Formats: sequence, C-alpha cells, structure tokens
Amino acid sequence: MTVLVVEQILERLLLLHPQLIDLSLERVRRLLAALGDPQDALPPAIHVAGTNGKGSTIAFLRAMLEAAGCRVHVYTQPHLIRFNERIRLAGRLIEDEMLIALLEECERVNGGAAITHFEITTAAAFLAFARVPADIVLLETGLGGRFDATNVIARPAVTVITPVSLDHQHFLGDTVAAIAGEKAGIFKPSRPAVLAPQTAEGAAVLEARAVALGASLFRCGAEWRVAPHAGGLRYEGRRWPDLALPPPGLLGRHQYDNAGAALAALDRLDGFALPTTALAQGLRSVDWPARLQRLRRGPLAERLAPGWELWLDGAHNQGGGAVLAAVAAGWREKPLHLVFGMRRNHDPQALLLPMAPFVSSLMAVAIPGEGHTLTAEEVAAAAGAVGVPAVVQENLGAAVAAATATAGAGRILICGSLYLAGRVLQENG
Repeated sequence: MTVLVVEQILERLLLLHPQLIDLSLERVRRLLAALGDPQDALPPAIHVAGTNGKGSTIAFLRAMLEAAGCRVHVYTQPHLIRFNERIRLAGRLIEDEMLIALLEECERVNGGAAITHFEITTAAAFLAFARVPADIVLLETGLGGRFDATNVIARPAVTVITPVSLDHQHFLGDTVAAIAGEKAGIFKPSRPAVLAPQTAEGAAVLEARAVALGASLFRCGAEWRVAPHAGGLRYEGRRWPDLALPPPGLLGRHQYDNAGAALAALDRLDGFALPTTALAQGLRSVDWPARLQRLRRGPLAERLAPGWELWLDGAHNQGGGAVLAAVAAGWREKPLHLVFGMRRNHDPQALLLPMAPFVSSLMAVAIPGEGHTLTAEEVAAAAGAVGVPAVVQENLGAAVAAATATAGAGRILICGSLYLAGRVLQENG
C-alpha cells in the first residue's frame, strides 16, 4: 500500500510548474530556507558532476567508505525500478513511510509555489540526510552543475568531475567547453577539485575555473594516476603514492578510470581513516546495476539458446557509445546484436556511430511505459543512418527472440537508456 502512495505523490509532483527543466537555484533555495536550510546541517559531502561515470564513481565511493565502517548517505538519479533507489540513508534505501512523510512535508511547505519535480525531491533528500545521522554524504548532480538543485552545498569536502562529453546540449551548450563550464559550477573556493580523464577542450575550461576560484586541483594524469597492473589496479596519488588493489568489480576498462576518480576523491578527503584493506574490499564488492551487467536468469535470459549471452547497459550518449565500442572491440569472437531504445532528449546516432563497426544487427524498440520514448521506427531510421542494419520489434521479448534467431552463438546487448534498463530489470525479475 505504501508503494502505491509513493507513486501517487510522485505522479502529483510531476504536474508541478515549471514542468519543463528550468535550470535555476532560486526555487530550491527558497524551499530549503522555508524548511530550515537542511543542506547546511549535512555531514561532509562529496559532490560529483560529469557526463558519464557519475553513478559508477559514487558506487565505488560508497563501497569503499562502507567497507571502512562509515555510515554513508547517497543521492543519485535516475532510479531503475523504484524512486527509493535515489535516496540511501546510512547504508539502506529510504523506506516508503519516511519518503511519503518527507515529500508531503516539502509539498506542504512549498505551498503551491513554482518548483520542479527534481527540486522538490532534492529538498526531501536533504531533509532526510539532515535528520538521519551519518558520517558522509555522496551527491550526484541531476543535470549540469552550476544551476543543478544539488549545488546548494556551500563547502563540500571534495568535488569531482567525471569525463565530460556532449549530452543535453539544448540545456548545457553545444560544445564540450560550454558543458564543462556548467559542470565546473560545483567547484567551491579552496575545496579540492578532482578531475577524471578529460578531453583537452574540457580540461582547459575546468582547470581555468578551478584556478579562478582558488579550488585545489587534483587531476588525472598529473596529481594522480590509475591503470590496470598485474591483474589488478594501481593507483598513484598523494595519500597513497603507490597502491596496488584488485581489479574493479564493475566490468570495462572505463571502470578503472571511475574507480580511480573515487580513489582520488578519498585521497583528498580529510578526517577519515581509510585502510587499504577497506579500499580493496570496496573495489571488489561494488554493485551498480545496468553497467555492463550480464543477465543470467529471468524470462529474457531464458529465451537464449546455448552459446548466447545477454548483457545490459544504461549508456545513452556519445561518451557512453565510445565506452561500449571499446568493450565491443574485445568481443569479436561472437557477433554482437543490439536491442536498442532511447528517449527523445538524446541522440541515437551519437551513441551508435562509434559502435557501428562492431554491430551485426539492431533490434529497435520503444521504451515500454515511457512517454518520451523514440518510436521503434525512429530508432531503426537512426541506426540505418550510421550503417547499422535495424529491424523494428514490438517489445523486448520479441527483440531478444529475433536477435537469437540467427545461426550460431552470439551476444545481445540491451542499451540506449537507463529508463530502458530499468524496464528490462523489472521485466526480467
């Protein structure tokens, strides 16, 4: 019953005005002030922005901090199945009863004033974090950084920028430099600014902004380094000049960079005892669904013939396509078939172009239950435009079945949207 109430409240909040994204801090600051400014009563915060890798970096941070015995609050988005996934309190997902009470309190205090869904739910998260004791809070920006609703933390313990690439150009700008400028908005004077690997264009903007603010730069390739080494991961930085650790528990070469960004953030985090045994345990035990996740059980997986594999990833932009292309380049021993769906606010060609040389076929689907999905026909047309042969499919089950109809063994990768990934996890149990 409480799950239904949560969904009803969230549906009501979706009708708030402005309904479209309108990047601003004025509305959320007003509501937070009326709530007693809970953002000023939080434990030390690590604030993470970027285009790709934010969620994985936070997952590594949480796993390592919890392995060290810390109570960790986490705010991430979007969720895959239930909204509660966005708010983790001292190690556990927020319970329905508390979430209902917080959302209703924020709605009542807001009094019908203009505010977005993300702003009011972010205020609810800050209330939860202020009221439940913890040692540290991990915050992921929703969109951009400078005007993101999370960017009300005056003095974060550490800020982190994961790789910046083209995404949400209609809100953040048409170039990597412009987008990097928005992400750099989370930097604060004299606070450590950790940079994951960046393009030269993005790095120039991020570094200039950090210097202008007097933020303390901690850059991949300069102040810290990470790389695969001897079957594991080697990190070199300030606190740990030469640290050998096991490989990340998330698959893909890009996860070494995400794990490195998390280690760099902990490298600059003062006041926390972090044994290297805890770092190793966290890297091994990290869990973050829909990031190169192999599906071995459930109705979709059970459709597979012997020799077939089913994988799931939430990649949905140009940077994500480059990451998946690097993975696909190492999968040459079996043909790769995509099941692909995407929301209208992303560019399917940008993701598919780097992957095109490695893809044998694409099954185009609309995202089930998603009002802002591209149609299967639109997805197929975008795939054809970059040279990927595509077939329109009615649903996920039909798409998986069609992909496996080819002779021999192969791999199926479902990708294009975290919303699609959530539906897959829901349908596949």
